[in-house]
Amino acid sequence: MTRQRLLAGTAALAALVQPAFAQDARIAELETRVAELENRPQLTFGTTGTEVSIYGFVRAEAFYDNDFQQGDLTRTGRIGEAAFATDGAFDTSVRVSRFGIRSATETDIGTIGTQLEFDLFGSGGDDSGSPNLRLRHANVTIGDTWLVGQFWTNFMPLSHYPRTSDFNGPVGITFARVPQIRYSSGVGNLDYSFSVEESNGASSDPVFTAAADYNADNWSARIAGLTGQVASGGSTFSTNAITLSGSVQPWDGGVISATYVSGDGIGDYLIGGGDAVVGGSVNGADGYTLEIRQQLGERWNIGLAYGREDYDLATSTGTIDFTELETVHANVFYNPTDRLTLGLEYIHGERTTSAGTTFEADRIGASVTFSF
Repeated sequence: MTRQRLLAGTAALAALVQPAFAQDARIAELETRVAELENRPQLTFGTTGTEVSIYGFVRAEAFYDNDFQQGDLTRTGRIGEAAFATDGAFDTSVRVSRFGIRSATETDIGTIGTQLEFDLFGSGGDDSGSPNLRLRHANVTIGDTWLVGQFWTNFMPLSHYPRTSDFNGPVGITFARVPQIRYSSGVGNLDYSFSVEESNGASSDPVFTAAADYNADNWSARIAGLTGQVASGGSTFSTNAITLSGSVQPWDGGVISATYVSGDGIGDYLIGGGDAVVGGSVNGADGYTLEIRQQLGERWNIGLAYGREDYDLATSTGTIDFTELETVHANVFYNPTDRLTLGLEYIHGERTTSAGTTFEADRIGASVTFSF
């Protein structure tokens, strides 16, 4: 019940009681109590002043695959594999659903924050019939400067990631959550950050990243670099990469975003998941995404996203190889309320082998998401 309704109800009840000064006293008392409740933290433990909040969403999804079954998220590496061929297959999933816990504590060195976040993509299977709890984020922050723990890699262009109902989204973009120590700062519209991270691939050595973000009124841009080592067959290879990304709002309600990543040995960071090393040689890769999105009124949103990955050396996640992956996501979202989102999405994927053979697959997905 809102404060206004509480006050209105109390005032109406007090009108039946005399004298008038008693009404004023009771209303004033209620106003004081409501103000105290509104200013109280959501949860307080002892006298530490720690505020704790719970957040997340529940998502129910349904998919219909033509040509090749991809599971409860798009897996372009399955396209062309005989084991996943189908004349049409229907599936459902709730594994994207997630919840998290955040805390904030005021201390002499600034606000200490924590985050624990989980979803249902844990081990025990890779499809909708095996929902198991999985840790996504676990970190401690000190003010706006330091982050220690597991979080999105600093190399990932998170602010320019295309919006899709599909959990993976388009190929051609980096995607990883890794343990790290990150330092962030900024001046004016420019933010910059540096991190030492655990490699997302096979390596016992850390990787180092640096990134800079510039945010203006109608556009933003980001550049990030990564360097480190990747291991294969008892040998180590250098991995170096750069990501460029940006977005612009060229008209009312419209946004155009693009990302580009290029480097050696970065297959473990890409959605397509190509091999970082092939036949004793480090594998170079390039990735691209382009998204156009339009807000239609207050409740509707439509978008089109394209993604592509090109590998120097033929790589494989199954029985046949590939040198190129492509995806197209076309979607529409409707918000009947602020926290409820209905989504409908068409996805087309292609996988091209080193021999030049191309396999294609289409899927339609629908989702219902309630955020809390």
